[in-house]
Amino acid sequence: MLDTAMKTQLKAYLERLVRPVEITAFVDDGAKSKEMLELLSDITDCSPKVTVAERRDGDAAGARVPSFALSSPGESIALTFAGLPMGHEFTSLVLALLQTGGYPPKLEAEVIEQIKALDGDFVFETYFSQSCQNCPDVVQALNLMAVLNPKIRHVAIDGALFQKEVDARQVMSVPTVYLNGEVFGQGRMGVEEIVAKLDTGAAARDAKRMAEMNRFDVLVVGGGPAGATAAIYAARKGIRTGVAAERFGGQVLDTMAIENFISVPYTEGPKLAAALEQHVREYEVEILNLQKAVKLVPGADIVEVEFANGASLRSKTVILATGARWRQMNVPGEDTYRNKGVAYCPHCDGPLFKGKRVAVIGGGNSGVEAAIDLAGIVAHVTLMEFDSALRADDVLQRKLKSLPNVTILTSAKTTEVLGDGQKVSGLTYENRNTGESVKVELEGIFVQIGLLPNTEWLKGTVELSPRGEIVVDAHGQTSVPGVFAAGDCTTVPYKQIVIALGEGAKASLSAFDHLIRSSAPKEEAVKAA
Repeated sequence: MLDTAMKTQLKAYLERLVRPVEITAFVDDGAKSKEMLELLSDITDCSPKVTVAERRDGDAAGARVPSFALSSPGESIALTFAGLPMGHEFTSLVLALLQTGGYPPKLEAEVIEQIKALDGDFVFETYFSQSCQNCPDVVQALNLMAVLNPKIRHVAIDGALFQKEVDARQVMSVPTVYLNGEVFGQGRMGVEEIVAKLDTGAAARDAKRMAEMNRFDVLVVGGGPAGATAAIYAARKGIRTGVAAERFGGQVLDTMAIENFISVPYTEGPKLAAALEQHVREYEVEILNLQKAVKLVPGADIVEVEFANGASLRSKTVILATGARWRQMNVPGEDTYRNKGVAYCPHCDGPLFKGKRVAVIGGGNSGVEAAIDLAGIVAHVTLMEFDSALRADDVLQRKLKSLPNVTILTSAKTTEVLGDGQKVSGLTYENRNTGESVKVELEGIFVQIGLLPNTEWLKGTVELSPRGEIVVDAHGQTSVPGVFAAGDCTTVPYKQIVIALGEGAKASLSAFDHLIRSSAPKEEAVKAA
């Protein structure tokens, strides 16, 4: 199951175990059970502190088969993997072994105490796919919570292996999390976000803490590549710096493969986002995660930012780096069937549509790449482009056209998402050449039509372009003195990570220059007096 290199690496990790790890495997005579036992055998070969006990009474014990539970003698830990945690989830397995074995988690002490203080009966179930880059954050967060708090139980379920269960619950997007049998959340969630949903008093405490903060010299709104870079550049100047982000890492968290980040031939979005946050934390930067800005209030010398929790922060300068999100089709049925057949991440949700018919909306690079990937999983892909021709790179178009189970429709305007009340059953589109309305029967729709800047909250304060982007000059200055902007939310062309990094640095340097220039006359006046 594991090659020599992986075993060597795993053995090095498991040397950090502080206490024994007991694995209980619920298996039968099936092929997947044999694969799982092979994986567990490889793990026990890597550490004498890990043992495995087989059980053949999974059904009677109320356990999924195949699955395995992790625990440690004298500890009350309920942490289970149903299926094979390979692919992106192998890291989740390694972390679960380490944390069950007493290795301390890399988490703020305040958050750890918040998890331990949660009171109630929490039974979490997370459906994942091995190709989903958003799933590990959720699985790892809930696994850690199960290790820290005996009142929390977690089962991570490979949706592709337990297809009947997925169909019965109509899980059409991963990660999907159930709490005590009810849907708790879908999509990427970190520890802090999950805890905030469980701890009802967290928002009020955050608001109180924010209200008591002193004024910043530079306040960055947004925690993606542009925001992180801006914060680092500001902190290095020795000025009081803060970052308030709705989700630290931003859209990078949803990016699969990154192969054009200079000097790094290959990385993945979540890894880069984690590295960005770690780099920011090396400086004296006040990080306020899970904070959504709702209003910008410019002033003569101070700019105020109001947040959804009711708190506000004051700063001499502000850098707006709120990024962008996936653009929606805005047609009837899209909202109704989101995560019920309408999806935006082919890497995450594609495996759930194995053997089914899907459509990809959008003929740019993202859309064509999605169609190519999906064609290897699903029964048939219909790619639909509004324009008269595809806009993707020629090499991608040639690959797409070579696939036998792909239909390409151009001049096709999606008009409605159809469903049976529970899940997607098809869509209608207008042939823009003839005006004819056409119905296509299918089970999934993947939307890949570009980005929309996160700037709605800024209308009426800073100048926005017709597309909603923040208008900036060559220095990153907006129409409001003391307010700068950087990254995908601005009019700067080409939405790329490397460009966002540079723009964040430029906006931060411009903000520092603004601080120096605005304070110079006051200092001279004091000296003259």
